[in-house]
Amino acid sequence: METTTLSTKYQLVLPKALRESMNFKPGQRFMVRASEHGIELLPCEPVSALRGFLEGANTGLDDIRTRDDRV
Repeated sequence: METTTLSTKYQLVLPKALRESMNFKPGQRFMVRASEHGIELLPCEPVSALRGFLEGANTGLDDIRTRDDRV
């Protein structure tokens, strides 16, 4: 576990080993939230990065009732 220091401008530097292991890039955006364990950084992914994540999912509408079935 490495440590970092909060600067006078309230900025933190993530250690290089962490940045490399998590594949963080300059300019990447994060959501920040407080948790019971401390602070969580959640990378914001562009919508384009989600393309194909449901590959193989059943998208058929065979099991959905039609309007006439909802009496």
